[in-house]
Amino acid sequence: MINVINMEKIRGAYTAIVTPFNSDGSVNWGQLKELVDYNIDGGVDGIVPVGTTGESPSLTEEEHKSVIKKVVEYVDGRGKVFAGTGSNCTKAAVEFTEFAKSAGADAALVVNPYYNKPTQQGLFEHFTAIAEVGLPVIVYNIKGRTGVNVETNTLMRLAENKNIVAVKEASGDIQQMMDVIAQRPDNFSVLSGDDNMTFPLMCLKGDGIISVASNIVPERISKMVKCLLDGDLENARKMHYELLPLCRAIFIETNPIPIKACLAMKGLIGENYRLPLCKMGAENRAKLEQVLKKLEII
Repeated sequence: MINVINMEKIRGAYTAIVTPFNSDGSVNWGQLKELVDYNIDGGVDGIVPVGTTGESPSLTEEEHKSVIKKVVEYVDGRGKVFAGTGSNCTKAAVEFTEFAKSAGADAALVVNPYYNKPTQQGLFEHFTAIAEVGLPVIVYNIKGRTGVNVETNTLMRLAENKNIVAVKEASGDIQQMMDVIAQRPDNFSVLSGDDNMTFPLMCLKGDGIISVASNIVPERISKMVKCLLDGDLENARKMHYELLPLCRAIFIETNPIPIKACLAMKGLIGENYRLPLCKMGAENRAKLEQVLKKLEII
């Protein structure tokens, strides 16, 4: 086992960044750089490329690696880069993680294997194999998309591994989140994977958020998280309720369809997707636009 040396505990707000496309479906590198700059300038602590929000299932292997490499270059040390390297094939996830390490990423965000529904022992062996690469691993637990939950007992076994440093908790189960926080080692971070849950999770001593909403409002999300880390619950609660309509609206259709629509309405990217994802329906788009105008985002 290759141990992680001097890995700081992960805390703060990190943007699960979208992958902008041109109208012909190719990656728009200029818009990706501008969006990275917009988020870093907005105060987030780092960027998370090629996760669910980055439409990783629709990228080729070459594109996936290129996005990781480019984001590391664009961030240029101004924040952390947690690269999405997950797969339902352990060998592929290991190879992506090896690439992310060579490209200079600070950690790997590794989603539960999807569709093949491994047992808890299979999950343990999967994440353990990836951790052997020697890049810090963040377990991405999202049962709603993968069909399998990393149970708390399994996660605590994984947390004993010095290279497995955090969980992005998107199970939607607040009881599970509380159990994980209560049982985790001191140096193991629990990050919200759902913008709606950032405030309650951090009030329970969670450590931050890998956020979709921060794509469009990085200053507001980073400010709320900083208030929570500083113990300023009154101001954090106020910001939570102000942002709640946005946090709900960006999941009115499958992520990242609405957040890409938000960014397009603000003129930051083109509103382009790869099938099977497609543009929002007119009714939902009108609802989303109303929320953005009410919050003075556009």
